[in-house]
Amino acid sequence: MLRAGGSDRMPVAKAEGIAALEAMGLTAADAVRLLFHRIVTDQAFPLELKVPNAATRAAMAEAEAMLAERRTRFADGEALVADLDG
Repeated sequence: MLRAGGSDRMPVAKAEGIAALEAMGLTAADAVRLLFHRIVTDQAFPLELKVPNAATRAAMAEAEAMLAERRTRFADGEALVADLDG
């Protein structure tokens, strides 16, 4: 069991955990809120969050850039459907 101040490893584990959460787009406070929400909802200890793979990270970055620039990837719905159809 990890205890605050009880281990020399704790600062490393915390830093590594925070880095992993940041890779998922979460803060430590976000993770705690999610944890407690799921515990209350499921009445069990939950969660399996993983760091997104390279393709997912690229898609997330593209989506964030598109939102920031207020642009779309396709000119209209027909172009989107054509892309989906291959």
